[in-house]
Amino acid sequence: MSVFTKVSHSELKRFLERYPVGRLLNFQGIGEGVENTNYFVDTSDGRWVLTLFERLNYDDLPFFLGLMEHLASHGFPGAMPVRTRDDTTLTTLNGKPAALVRRLAGQGVLFPTIEQCRAVGRALGELHVIGQSYGGHCDNSRGPQWRRETAEAVLPKAHPEAQALIQDELAAQSQLDLQTLPQGVIHADLFRDNALFVDDRLTGVIDFYYACNDALLYDLAVTVNDWCFEPDGTVNAARWEALVSAYRSRREPTAKERTAWQLTLRAAAFRFYLSRLYDWLFPREGDVVHVKDPEAYRLILAHHREQAPPPL
Repeated sequence: MSVFTKVSHSELKRFLERYPVGRLLNFQGIGEGVENTNYFVDTSDGRWVLTLFERLNYDDLPFFLGLMEHLASHGFPGAMPVRTRDDTTLTTLNGKPAALVRRLAGQGVLFPTIEQCRAVGRALGELHVIGQSYGGHCDNSRGPQWRRETAEAVLPKAHPEAQALIQDELAAQSQLDLQTLPQGVIHADLFRDNALFVDDRLTGVIDFYYACNDALLYDLAVTVNDWCFEPDGTVNAARWEALVSAYRSRREPTAKERTAWQLTLRAAAFRFYLSRLYDWLFPREGDVVHVKDPEAYRLILAHHREQAPPPL
C-alpha cells in the first residue's frame, strides 16, 4: 500500500458524504505495499481503509469487492466493503476507482510464531473451500503471459547473473501447466503484512486485489514462500510444517498437486522476484512509494531450484 494519488481533507469529506459512516475526523496515507493508494480514515462512526486503484481494470473491481463480501458473509475474517447510500461498493475519487472497507483490528507480523503460521494455513484452506461457492471469475493478471512480458522488460536492464536466472526459469516454468491442477478463487498475495493478528489470534485477511481464479496449490506456494523462509533464504521447518498441516486440515491436496509442488513453489517465487525486480528497475512516482528488494525472492527461488521441498 502506497500513496500515488493525493487526497485533500475537503475532497475526502465530500467523498464520505456518499457513505453512512458519519463525519470525517482524520485520515493518514499508508506507505506500505506497492500497487494502490491507501488511507486510514477515522470518522465519527468508525475506522476505515480507503483504497484508490491505480492500475486495476475498473471492470474487474466488482470481482474483488464481491469476493470480500462473499467471504465475510460466510464467517471468513476479511474486511467487509462499505456500501454507499446508493447501494454500491465501487465509486470514484480524483479520477480513480475507489472503495471504502471497514478497518480490522490487529497488525501484520514480521517474525511469525508457529501458532500464527498455523492460523494462516487454516484460513487459506477455509478461503479455498468458501471460494468454491463464489460465482465471480477473474483470470490471474500475473500468470504465464505476464511472466514472459515482464521478463522481456527487465532483461535488458538486469545484470548478467539475473538474466541467466530469468531465462533458465522461464524455460523450466514452461513445463508447468497450473490449469491442470484443482482450480478456485485464490488470494494470490497472502503475505505477512496482509494477515492481521492480535497476539496469536488471526483477526483479518486483507488486500484481496490480486485475488483471481487459478490453481489452489499456487496460492499455498505463495503463502509458504513468504511465511516460512528466513531473511537469508533458508527454510524455517517448524513454520512450514505448522502452516501446511493446518492448510491440509481444511483441504487435502491431490496426488497431482503433490507431484507439482516443487515447480509450483518455484513459479510462486519467480512471480514475486520478477515483479520486485521490475519495480526496482522502473520505479514509480508517488507521494509515498514502497519498493521491495527483489533479492529476498531471488534467494527463495534459488532454494527451490536446488532443494526439493518437504512432501506435501
